[in-house]
Amino acid sequence: MHPDAIYALIPILGISCGLLAILAGAIFRPWVKLKERQMELEAQSMTDRAAQYAADKGRLEERVAVLERIVTDQGYSLAKEIEGLRSIPTSVIPTNEKELQK
Repeated sequence: MHPDAIYALIPILGISCGLLAILAGAIFRPWVKLKERQMELEAQSMTDRAAQYAADKGRLEERVAVLERIVTDQGYSLAKEIEGLRSIPTSVIPTNEKELQK
């Protein structure tokens, strides 16, 4: 290779490196924007799901509170006792005061 040829390659290599950097930037920049948009959409989706879970949690807490009131209510325990008495055979239930005092 002739020594003058090396001097001719230097500007070509310099321009090639610059063009390669511009081309890489032109390809890389849209990819970065795409990834940013994907992350924004995912964050929005997560925010929506978190709000939905919070609303569901609130509704479930309300339902549990209602069930707790029902279970701790005296009327419920009285109804439970009545249902328990219905399952006892009638031959076992006392019919007069003497049998009640036993």
